[in-house]
Amino acid sequence: MFDKFSLKLSDEEKLHKEQQISKLRERYKDYKDPWGFDVEKVVDAFNLIYPVYKKYFRIRVFGAENIEDKPYIFASNHTGQIPIDGMMITIALAMEVDKPRVLHSMVDSFLAGFPFLGSLTAQTGSILGDRGNCKWLLDQGESILVFPEGMKGITKSTHEFYDTRKFSNGFFRIALGEKTPIVPITVVGAEEMFPFVYHAKKLGKMFGLPTLPLTANLFPLPSPIDIYIGKPYEVPDDLSVDAQDKDIREHVYKIEKQINAQLLKGLKDRRPFFDEIRIPLADKFLKRRKNE
Repeated sequence: MFDKFSLKLSDEEKLHKEQQISKLRERYKDYKDPWGFDVEKVVDAFNLIYPVYKKYFRIRVFGAENIEDKPYIFASNHTGQIPIDGMMITIALAMEVDKPRVLHSMVDSFLAGFPFLGSLTAQTGSILGDRGNCKWLLDQGESILVFPEGMKGITKSTHEFYDTRKFSNGFFRIALGEKTPIVPITVVGAEEMFPFVYHAKKLGKMFGLPTLPLTANLFPLPSPIDIYIGKPYEVPDDLSVDAQDKDIREHVYKIEKQINAQLLKGLKDRRPFFDEIRIPLADKFLKRRKNE
């Protein structure tokens, strides 16, 4: 089945990529940040990843028309065992919009602390996800990508696929403080990159890891991925950044609910891939959500 997945771009796709990269170079030619951002490192990464995005995972993007060229906090479900979802969303915001930008993904301290990987992610725009870093970026007119589920979002065993974990409130407080709209992002299809997985959390702790995934395949399978960009959620003017959690939670739940609703639709519209595995899993998710 893998012989049909060629990473060779067509001439039209190559031209589109170069045009978008040219726009990014112009946009970020004078941009600097405290973490070592390097637009040429970004270009190198995009040149490497775009064929995978386009040909291997065959990304489809819906709702790009919902966003304007201004700062947003993009809040996405977290899915797929490894943070490929963040890379694919970042490529989408660079390649699928008329005025591309580098999305600054907020990464966990576990990843940021790796000697080589930590510096590479910083050079390509991803930084440690604390409130001060987010504020600095938004003040510069940049957009950020957050995963409110945290690490729990990508540490799901097979029977838990597409079950979103409770969203944290932190990203909404940042949005309140900066009066920045929140754009819900829904990723469908990434769970099937590793269709059989079990998270041995106790074993992982023995090695100093949050969890130890045990999977039938060590390399992600070419599951087709769809990315849905929702309409911006405007934060209320009358709510303080220091508001009580229960008042914040009311709004966070609306965003969480919107992402889950899009998951329902996205799973119904998903493209075929190992359907004997994914259909029963997805159907279980659909039934659970309908009963809620």
